[in-house]
Order: sequence, then C-alpha cells, then structure tokens
Amino acid sequence: MTALARSNADRYAPDRLTGRQKAAIVCTAIGAEHAAKITASLLPEEAEQIALEVSLLSGVPTETISWVLNEWLELTLGIDSVSAGGVEFAKDVLEQAFGQSKAQLILKRIQGQLADSDRFGRLRRADPQQLSNTLRGEHPQTIALILAHLDPGHVAGVIRELDPALGGDVMYRIARMEKVSPDMISLVERTMGTEADMGFAQSMSAVGGPAAVAAILNLVSTSLEKEVLDLVAERDPQLSEQIKNLMFVFEDLAGLDDKSLQRLLREVDVKQLALALKAASPELRTKIMATMSQRAVAGLKEEIEFLGPVKMRDVEAAQSDIVSKVRALEETGEIVLSAGTDDVIL
Repeated sequence: MTALARSNADRYAPDRLTGRQKAAIVCTAIGAEHAAKITASLLPEEAEQIALEVSLLSGVPTETISWVLNEWLELTLGIDSVSAGGVEFAKDVLEQAFGQSKAQLILKRIQGQLADSDRFGRLRRADPQQLSNTLRGEHPQTIALILAHLDPGHVAGVIRELDPALGGDVMYRIARMEKVSPDMISLVERTMGTEADMGFAQSMSAVGGPAAVAAILNLVSTSLEKEVLDLVAERDPQLSEQIKNLMFVFEDLAGLDDKSLQRLLREVDVKQLALALKAASPELRTKIMATMSQRAVAGLKEEIEFLGPVKMRDVEAAQSDIVSKVRALEETGEIVLSAGTDDVIL
C-alpha cells in the first residue's frame, strides 16, 4: 500500500467519518440521478453542505464506500419504506454502486435483516392476558426467550398474569440470558407455530440480562417485584442484588418526595453524601439541598470543595451504598419509591 493510500485509509476510516461525509460518499457512489432523489428532500442549505463535502472527497477507499453504503441502506430502508416500494430504489442504488450480481446478494441480506427485526410481530401485538395464557404451558426457558424480545411494558403485563413462582423463574432466566443462537430462535418459532409472522435469525441475538429484568420489574407492583426478586435471590443472590441496583440508580433520588429524602439523609454521612454528589447532576444536587437546612447545606458544600479531585470508582461506591440504604428503607416501609401500575396509594 502506498503512503497516499494509507493516508486515505486513515482519513476515511468509517469511525472517523462525519454524517456529512457519509452523505457525500453515498451521493458520489450512487450517481447524480439517484443522488438528486435523496437531496431533493433536503433544505437548500443542507444540500449546499453536502455538495461542498462531495467536492472535498478525494481517494475514498473502496472498502469505506462499501461500508457507508451498507450502513445507509440498513438504516434508511426500514420496513415502512420497503412496503412503500423502497426495495426497487435500493436495487437501483446497489446495482449502480456494485453491479447486478453483488447487488442481489446485498439486497437479499438486508431484506432478511428487515424481516428478522419483526420476527415476534404477532406476539408483540397480542394482549398480555392472551399471551400469558398461550405461554403458560410452555417451558420457562421458552417463555423467557420470547419475553426477552418484547418491550418491558408488555412483559410486565404478562408477568402480572403468571403465577409468581413461574414469573420468578422466567425473570431469572431472562437475567441470565446473553446471546441467543439462531437455532434456538427457529426452535421457538416452530414450537409456537408462528412461522408466518417470524423471520429466521441469521446471527446471534443479544437479549435479556439484568438490565432487561430491572426495566420490567420497575413496571410491576411492589409486592410482585419483591416476590420475583426473592425467587431470583434463592437461586443467585448476587444476580438479585444486581437487578435491584439497576432498578433504582443514584440519579433516581430526584424522584423521591422531600419527606423520603430527609429520612434517607439521616442515614447518610455528610462525607459520603459529598463524595456521591461529585458526579451527580445539578438537578439532583439542587433537589437534595432543598430538603436540608441552610447550615447543613453550607457544611455539605464545604465538604464537597474539601474533597478535591476524586476517583470515579470511589464516587460510584458511595452512590451504590446510598442506593442500598434506599432499598433497605423501602423494605421496612419507611420510604416509598415510585409504585407500579397495580399499586394504590391511599
């Protein structure tokens, strides 16, 4: 590779490209006729900026052009545009850039990805109660795999309808889930009889995990949340604690009422609070200080200034400890966090 080629490869590395440069590369690769169709929807000043970027392009590597075109097609030719006839436009663009033979291969792959993105379409549209009835006789791992592909609100509705023991088992399996093989997806498709509504995954799918379970449990009642977490804790206490910590993060203190915040602050040392607030948002600082006396606020500000530079891991440790105190106070009923949709406050 010549020095100029190496320079262009570095200059036009995909991770270094700006949005305007990517747009310019697309317009250059697909030709003036197709580029005009794209820029026609832009404002005049936007079209001028793209034109300027086109004039600045020089020696863009073939690999970069291919990468940018693939990204553009995958991002813009979604399900809605495909149903509106976007496939034909994509075909024209690909043939212009790569030739007929390679264009067909790329388009086939992209269409497969688009179909795959809605492989659980029928289940996403199902009523939670109806879906829970359908899933109730399935193996917990099958239920977990399906629910891991649905949005948290939908899953929360299903979990409310299931027996708590089954729900806890399913949540445990979702929390432990990382990547799902295409063979497993295919097996579930056949088991559920939804081949007409699902596409077949071509690669490992990343789903589930503790964060997914935390998002679901944030939407159920406190009593159901506790039942599920207790069942998970019986099998993996560390995993249960990880889910708890993800359910309520330090910045969520801003959602507490003044009385709950004041109760919490009685359990927190001023040095620990000062350390935790070093990386807190201005809004949270203001919220906390608004519940404190002027003298306490002055002492806290002085402590924050006295700390000077601190390590982020120390700040995170302080925040984690305070979150643990929040959870402990919630369990004893001394403070109330945001309730799920099933909770009634009297």
